[in-house]
Amino acid sequence: MSKIVNVILAGGVGSRLWPLSRKARPKQYIPIFEGRSLFELTVQRNQPIVNHTIMVGSVQNVDIAKPFLPTDHSETIIEAVPRNTAAAIAFAALSCAGDDILIVTPSDHLIENEDHYQKVLKEAIELAKNDYLVTFGIQPTKPETGYGYIESEGNDVVSFREKPNLETAREFLKKGNFLWNSGIFCFKASVYLEELFRFEPKVFRASKEAFESAQGGLLPADLSAKIPSKSIDYAVMERSERIKVLPSNFVWSDMGSYDSLYDYLRLKNHPVDASGNMVIGTDKYVSFLGLNNAILVYTEDAILVVDKQSSQDVKHLYEELENINSSLL
Repeated sequence: MSKIVNVILAGGVGSRLWPLSRKARPKQYIPIFEGRSLFELTVQRNQPIVNHTIMVGSVQNVDIAKPFLPTDHSETIIEAVPRNTAAAIAFAALSCAGDDILIVTPSDHLIENEDHYQKVLKEAIELAKNDYLVTFGIQPTKPETGYGYIESEGNDVVSFREKPNLETAREFLKKGNFLWNSGIFCFKASVYLEELFRFEPKVFRASKEAFESAQGGLLPADLSAKIPSKSIDYAVMERSERIKVLPSNFVWSDMGSYDSLYDYLRLKNHPVDASGNMVIGTDKYVSFLGLNNAILVYTEDAILVVDKQSSQDVKHLYEELENINSSLL
């Protein structure tokens, strides 16, 4: 009998949330969401729907994740060398029966209105049973430049769009048929592997070779390094004719940057001064003079001060530190 499997992708480093997020403890494991982490919340919200859980994560932080996984119906696939989402999902699909239905969820999203979320998941499962690859499009609430978009007509996908500039994002909202690309998917394991083989045979073959050589769930680094690094969007979703999109109204944020975290914390009554400035990570007295909507992030070894509107640029700072092999990562 086929299973409903939650595939949790947990290999990201959360570069736009540095210095809170580090390689050894990425953003999905930071317990700042009313005492719980995004990873913990992800596992919990999917349990009413699924009967098995597979985590695909990094060798650097898999031990942080294991205590939050179901003890009796879960497994871990450990990446020594992360090779993007197309391969990560392939590993999970290869570990399942062909008719198993995978609900693929990143581990760093915040989702509320879980009743509606579970209702939409059930709709997706029915579409997946008919061999569709289902993606979830979120009704946009603002002209967001940090998300990709899906142009849709009902459940049909017209096009996928990369992260737009502000003017283009405003045009998307005016047109009314553009959805945020949530990065959540649902499909049969066999259908995904068929389409991956069709469009990216090198990714398929190299992923399969690495998976079949895994020891105790740990993928070999040498074979993993040979896998082309491609996202599921580019490898499959933007190219297949089997795609369906489900417009979704549950409250969603990928918590990928400080502007998203700021909005969440403000809703939870985190202190903000009269000019909209926020401090994260310390109870020390901080005064902002001549600044508006700024965010100060305090950790023991680093302090970040960023304008809320520039929060996407933290990724560039992270890359600069990575280029000099900084110990702060």
